[in-house]
Amino acid sequence: MTEVSEQSPEAFEIPCKDGLTIRGEIYPAQSSLGTVILCHGFKGFAHWGFFPYLARTLAENGLTAITFDFSGSGIGRDRESFTEHEAFAGNTLSRDLDDLENLVEYARRRKVIQGKFGLFGHSRGGGTAILFAAATDSEVSSLVTWAAISYPNRWSSEAALTWRRQGYADVTNSRTGQVMRMGTDLLDDVEIHGKTKLNIEAAAAKIRVPWLIVHGTADDTVPSSEAERLHSLSPGVSTLRLIKGANHGFDARHPLSEIPPVLEKVALETVKFFVRNATAK
Repeated sequence: MTEVSEQSPEAFEIPCKDGLTIRGEIYPAQSSLGTVILCHGFKGFAHWGFFPYLARTLAENGLTAITFDFSGSGIGRDRESFTEHEAFAGNTLSRDLDDLENLVEYARRRKVIQGKFGLFGHSRGGGTAILFAAATDSEVSSLVTWAAISYPNRWSSEAALTWRRQGYADVTNSRTGQVMRMGTDLLDDVEIHGKTKLNIEAAAAKIRVPWLIVHGTADDTVPSSEAERLHSLSPGVSTLRLIKGANHGFDARHPLSEIPPVLEKVALETVKFFVRNATAK
């Protein structure tokens, strides 16, 4: 195990039109080769587990890193607790994409991003990153996904019927034990846009930048077959790394007081990938 280093990033807030807020941090590199944005997944947040560690490691290797909470994540001002229940209940994948666009615009105004940038996503955030990077005007120069989803509809038809009938679905936060309620916004979003702007498989086939796909073979949240599917859709563009025995979070815990070897391994490969593609002519 490796000790976690401490570094003070710069906090920021971006107000959204409907009153919600994107909160995050900038981890500045002393002599920046470029910038990488890190996207968390469903029930995740910017301060969870490996995100600060990965951001610091990127900064220490010359890449300014931006971590943030999606405005519909449900995470409150303390950046740790799920206190914004209405925001979580109404969150959608389309909103996540809008948040990411707003963040890029903010970073450009601040000159934290100049030119193209790297994009990282974990789990559902990996799906969001794939969708964003596939857009022709995205300006993404390289992409890394860990344990990414390959399709947006994560529930059975029976569960969707119950969800629709009740008007909500409850999910349990395994970290805190909280029961978190979702309205039908996410269900509506996927039903309306799942085959078009939220079609992750179609987006994967459009990726034209270097892409590192990392997935644990013991992931019981998102099966590693989804990584193989994404790789098969992007031949000659993506590199697949299946990590034998690794779980969904690559052995990370929250809070992260020590760095598990498997996490250190995938983090260092990820950082090298971003550095290599930031410096490539």
